[in-house]
Amino acid sequence: MRAWQVHRPGPIGTGPLRMVDVPVPSPAPDELLVRLSACGVCRTDLHVAEGDLPVHKPDVVPGHEAVGSVAAIGNDVDGFLIGERVGIAWLRHTDGVCVYCRRGLENLCPQSRYTGWDADGGYAEYATVPADFAYRLPDGYDDAEVAPMLCAGIIGYRALRRANLPSGGRLGVYGFGASAHLATQVALAQGATVHVLTRSAGAQELALELGATSVGGATDEPPERLDSAILFAPVGTLVPVALAALDRGGTLAIAGIHLTDVPPLHYERHLFYERNLRSVTANTRDDGREFLAFAQTHPLRVRTTAYPLDAADRALADLAADRVNGAAVLTM
Repeated sequence: MRAWQVHRPGPIGTGPLRMVDVPVPSPAPDELLVRLSACGVCRTDLHVAEGDLPVHKPDVVPGHEAVGSVAAIGNDVDGFLIGERVGIAWLRHTDGVCVYCRRGLENLCPQSRYTGWDADGGYAEYATVPADFAYRLPDGYDDAEVAPMLCAGIIGYRALRRANLPSGGRLGVYGFGASAHLATQVALAQGATVHVLTRSAGAQELALELGATSVGGATDEPPERLDSAILFAPVGTLVPVALAALDRGGTLAIAGIHLTDVPPLHYERHLFYERNLRSVTANTRDDGREFLAFAQTHPLRVRTTAYPLDAADRALADLAADRVNGAAVLTM
């Protein structure tokens, strides 16, 4: 099968990925083999390719928003059928016994492993997934539309929960890529007022199309104080900007797995009056199931730009240069 590997991590312009022909993997007893039809291109893939997140597996195949049909089933797996459509997401393994897993916080499990980082992912024609971590997918979306939901959607959903947005509250969204454009729709469906702050004119236009009340530049002040904010852009200098825009008791959630350095914060300007700063670390499977159930009952508009599998390196380059409006998706 054809697959892309992160061969020599570095700036995307140096060609860190290579396409290879490798054998189709065989599923372990607890796994499914999935013949892939689409895989979303996530900024985390870019961080892995460029070395911001050091690879855990040499020559790893990136990609963790993969959709396809079950091609083979491990001997210990029940409940799946050959040909069934499933999704492969970022979280791939937790130990199930640590204190975090027992508390329902499996996203914090010290033994957690991840698709496209610890194990080969979706920039390929086939991939395996532990059956307990495979997702059944909502109807009404084609494979390219549902693929970004498996990370961009799920992480945006968790970030929105971490932001403690009150009913009918005022939400600021900093950066407006794949995850933000889905989280914004969830917030709007829940009755929020949404202000989008991003440098991309195309992203600002999309935000208004989706129902945002206002748009502005990434460092602009929103037109009103915010109850909550989510930082999707991996830019640490925006942390004090977003904190300063919060009303008393407001919460800023940082959604990314990687962030550039945060400058010094001024206590009274950025944190006083019980303003909160929270990070987001991966997700639990319950987050994924809840978000996909929401997408089933609340139709979402998923803006995608399609690339053939052969152009995965170009898709990442376009993502790095902010040339993707919405979500980039590889199609097989």
